[in-house]
Amino acid sequence: MNIRIGQGFDVHAFGAGDHIMLGGVRVPHTHGVEAHSDGDVILHALCDALLGALALGDIGQHFPPSDMRWKDAASVDFLRHCRHLMAARGWRVGNVDITVMCERPKVGPHAKAMRELLARELDVSIESVSIKATTTERLGFTGRSEGIAAMAVCLLVSD
Repeated sequence: MNIRIGQGFDVHAFGAGDHIMLGGVRVPHTHGVEAHSDGDVILHALCDALLGALALGDIGQHFPPSDMRWKDAASVDFLRHCRHLMAARGWRVGNVDITVMCERPKVGPHAKAMRELLARELDVSIESVSIKATTTERLGFTGRSEGIAAMAVCLLVSD
């Protein structure tokens, strides 16, 4: 069995709005995010991790913010593109581990729905998808509730 590991990171500032997209799930919040697409930090970090494991660059190369086709795009479409790239090269997800950093919104109440969506999109069991959250103890931009960040790690396997 061959394996590859990838890691990704994404961050977005909060802006006007009443919800954010996290892991493909609409999460009510006092703000939205400032982004070219729907600004889903979980999916953006995960796409970067997958693309990194495949040595295919980063999300900005595949979906540049200068390209109006991606204006307000659903980030789940980015994930589907990455899954296609994996499959075309003979790779599949072994597992993914994602950490969200923010003071609010609370991620825990929505984590199961996010895990279910990612498991379905990646064609893996829910036990292969981990989503957890942490605060930054009121330090930095996330601690001041100015934005949200996510880190993702993935393991890809092939036979």
